[in-house]
Amino acid sequence: MLPDLTTEEDIRCLVDSFYNRVDQDELLGPVFNGFAHVNWASHLPAMYDFWSSVLFGTSRYKGRPFPKHIPLPIGAAHFQRWLQLFNQTVDAHFSGPTATDAKARALSIATLFEHRLSHRSSLNIL
Repeated sequence: MLPDLTTEEDIRCLVDSFYNRVDQDELLGPVFNGFAHVNWASHLPAMYDFWSSVLFGTSRYKGRPFPKHIPLPIGAAHFQRWLQLFNQTVDAHFSGPTATDAKARALSIATLFEHRLSHRSSLNIL
């Protein structure tokens, strides 16, 4: 049986493992590396804070993630792949209530972002 997500080290393992998959993925990699030119050295710590806030209630993440996604050339297939990679990563490393919650939260985030981005033309972008 795999351990549950219970520590900040577990969050780092999840985030690092997940984004390693994203970085190498033929659909998502080009968006992160080619279009968005993600600075992994700053992005990963922000994601540690994000997932720590979401799963452990630490309130460390202070950003607004949605606006950063508006200019990206992404659609339903990208969100499905993102969620698939996230779930695979969780399942490869963790099992338990918090791992299940992480997958549920990822689904909620992906669903919300995909829905909002499908209405991009109506977003008030300053």
